[in-house]
Amino acid sequence: MAIYLDSAKLDEARRAKDLGWVHGVTTNPSLMAKAGDEPEVVLKGLAELEFHQVYYQLVSQDLEDMVIEARKAREIVKSGLIFKIAPTENGFRFVAKHGNEYPCCITAVFDPAQALIARVAGARYIAVYVNRATKQLGDGLVLVGELAKVLAGSQTGILAASLKSTKEAVDASLAGAKHITVPFDLLVSLSTHPLSVQTVEQFNAEGVGIHLKS
Repeated sequence: MAIYLDSAKLDEARRAKDLGWVHGVTTNPSLMAKAGDEPEVVLKGLAELEFHQVYYQLVSQDLEDMVIEARKAREIVKSGLIFKIAPTENGFRFVAKHGNEYPCCITAVFDPAQALIARVAGARYIAVYVNRATKQLGDGLVLVGELAKVLAGSQTGILAASLKSTKEAVDASLAGAKHITVPFDLLVSLSTHPLSVQTVEQFNAEGVGIHLKS
């Protein structure tokens, strides 16, 4: 199980890294456009933070161009780089031909058949947009469960994205997602709850502990 920050903003990535339990950062072209810097600069900044993994989505559609783009990204992020690949004919072809060299995540999966091909092609992950699937298909969590059945016993894990609440994040995990990625505001809210705050405040008000000053 790993939890990721879904953002390309370096200030958010630094704060996420400081939390100590965030495994990595996931990005996509839309997030890159909002980052305020060129993708090369963003990737360099993320690499310097030394996360376990950084996800970068290839925007090239031609197979040869995809390889060139992947190689350039690898030159910037030398370790822990995962390539998000669109579920297109060339996308699956890239995974099948180059997945051993470039670890891949098939992104924007909305059908179990796509998960089946991702598994056969050798993708390390698939990304499912849970909240978007709920809006478009009726129940994104049911989709996660179906994908988990298709991928059971394989090397391919589910990364749940498009999560809008702590409950949705937990429910996605219970439905079968091995990993989740969330925006920064939701990331920090995962570790807090009003009743936890209230209880700790009561403990501190009524109780005692080791004195730091003699």
